[in-house]
Amino acid sequence: MTTLVGDSKGPRETPVPRHHQLIVSLFGLYARQHGGALAVATIIDLMRDIGVESTGTRSSISRLKKRGVIDSVQVNGRNGYALAPSVIETFIEGDERIFHPRRARIGEQWLLATFTVPESQRNIRHKIRSALVRMGFGSVTPGLWIAPGHLRDAVLAYFNTRGLNEYLEFFMADHVGGADLHKNIGAWWDLPALDALYSDFLEHNRGLLESWVQRDGFDVDPDSDARAFGDYLVLVTQWRRLPYLDPGLPTEFLPRNWNALEAEQLFQQLHVLLAPRAQRHADRAIDDHAVTG
Repeated sequence: MTTLVGDSKGPRETPVPRHHQLIVSLFGLYARQHGGALAVATIIDLMRDIGVESTGTRSSISRLKKRGVIDSVQVNGRNGYALAPSVIETFIEGDERIFHPRRARIGEQWLLATFTVPESQRNIRHKIRSALVRMGFGSVTPGLWIAPGHLRDAVLAYFNTRGLNEYLEFFMADHVGGADLHKNIGAWWDLPALDALYSDFLEHNRGLLESWVQRDGFDVDPDSDARAFGDYLVLVTQWRRLPYLDPGLPTEFLPRNWNALEAEQLFQQLHVLLAPRAQRHADRAIDDHAVTG
C-alpha cells in the first residue's frame, strides 16, 4: 500500500487521520486480497466500526473517485469500488516501504536528482518538487536533490509511472570529501520536524500497546477482533506517511534519541498483535456481504 500525503515544504502534523485517508488504508490492507474491490456496503460497515457515519464515508469515496484513486465496479452484483489500475503498482511498492522500512548504512551510495522544466510548465515543477519530498529527498540546492541510494528502484518506478522521467536526471554518487556531511544532512532535511512527527506517533500509540498487552488471554471473539480492526486501521493510517517522509538516513547522521527507531519498534509490535485480528474482522465483513449480495 502507499500514502498519498506529500508537501513541498516538508512534513506536516496531522494527528487525526481524515476519512478518505482511512479508506485508502482500508483498500490497501484488505481489498487486494478480495479481487481488489469492495462493495459500498462493506466499506460503510467497516468505517462505521471506527465511528465514521455513512454520509462521511460516501463523501470520502466520492472524493477518492474524483482523484482517480478508485473506480466504480460491481461486486457480487452490488455497487462497489476497486483500486484504479494506475495506483495498484504504487500500493505494491508501498507495502515494502511501510512495513519493512530500510535504514541506510555509512558508505553506501547516494541518489542524486536534478530536473529541468520549461517556465511555461510551472505546475510540473511544483509536482516534481512535491514528489521528491514525498519520496524522501532532501534539497541540497534548488536544483539538486539527494536521497539514500537504496531508494533508487522505488524512485525510478515512481516517476516513470507518472510520466515525469523526461524532466529528471538521476545519478548514483559517493561522498568523497568536502564539507561535514553530518552537518549538511541537518540542512538538507528538516530533521526536527520529522522527529516531531515520530514523537507524536509515539505519544498516540504507546498507551495502545499497553492496553492490548494487558488484555487477559487475548480472547478470540468478534468484539475483540472489531476493536483490533479499528485500532489497526487508524494505526496504519497514522504510520504510513512516515516511512515516505523519512528517507532512512544512517543512524550515525541522526540526532541522539532519534524517535524513529522507537516508533518503528512500536509499530511492528502493534502490527504483530493487531493485524491477524483485524484481518479476521475485515474478512468476516467482506464475506458476509458477499453472501447477502
